Amino acid sequence: MAASLLAGAAHAAAPQLAAPKPAEAAKFREVTDEIGRHVRLPLVVRRVVSLAPSLTETVYALGLQELLVGDTDFCDYPENAKTKPKVGGAINPNLERIAALRPDLVLVTKGLNRLETVNALEQMGIATYATNPQTVEEIVASSRRLAEALGAPEAGATLAGALEQRLAELKQRLAGVPPKRVLFLVWTEPLISTGQHTFLADALRHAGAESIVDSKQDWPQVSLEEVVHLQPEYLVCAASHSDDVTCNFGVLATRPGWSSLQAMKNRKFVVVSDAINRTSPRIVSAIEDLARQLHPEAFVTKPEAGKPDQAAPPASEKPSRTRVAFADATEKVEAFACAR
Repeated sequence: MAASLLAGAAHAAAPQLAAPKPAEAAKFREVTDEIGRHVRLPLVVRRVVSLAPSLTETVYALGLQELLVGDTDFCDYPENAKTKPKVGGAINPNLERIAALRPDLVLVTKGLNRLETVNALEQMGIATYATNPQTVEEIVASSRRLAEALGAPEAGATLAGALEQRLAELKQRLAGVPPKRVLFLVWTEPLISTGQHTFLADALRHAGAESIVDSKQDWPQVSLEEVVHLQPEYLVCAASHSDDVTCNFGVLATRPGWSSLQAMKNRKFVVVSDAINRTSPRIVSAIEDLARQLHPEAFVTKPEAGKPDQAAPPASEKPSRTRVAFADATEKVEAFACAR
């Protein structure tokens, strides 16, 4: 990822707010965001701009979409998010357009948005709230904290409770089931996968999978020769790229080296929703879907008297497909992050 992203600048970058006068203080409240910055907000937040698709999804999941007055060009879920006024990309949003929307708060995420954007907004007198979830559990907790910042703690508690229950039920289903060794395809040319310390790797573990890529880098480039040596049981990708880039396994099978993989020969392919790429509540649905495809035996319900076993119903979410084109490997990985 580019070094200019909102990373490592937590307390040092926290704006130094002048002590408000008593009358002014009565109109505001202070919250602490997920990188330790103190953010002064109106007592009632009425207008919000989101600078990350994951944050837009979270606002909708909380039922607070009426607060959302703008989001980015990448914000495409749920369908209604496409109708919100757009402020450009996540990396370089149009600051004038944001200001024209008169937001009480702009939502950013440390792993995607730039510190320069946050500083510029603060200089314009526009408050920003940053999230920074690194695991599935932290994504759930982040949703709860965001709801509190937006003045709807009950919505946050309800959503987080439901997500936690689903994850607990999934953990119970997969108890004792050996994890499948997988290669998650972030990109194919060059071959890019996930390291061991990303939210995506954590999502794989929750789904009863383990990445064969043992790397401290978040999005390492991997040698196909090494993949052939490691022989993953399954090839997994998200339905967020065009068919001819990642998810067309038929095309991959014709390329040199790929046919040496047993997973390719045995057609052990899994395509999951692009929600797996986003640090939003919807990631739990993607995890459940992945678990069902990797471990269908764990989802066979106990039969009623005189009835055969039945598989538990599949997740209702239908994977979406978004066409994205990139110039080089670095841009490809950054654009993958834009999905967040």
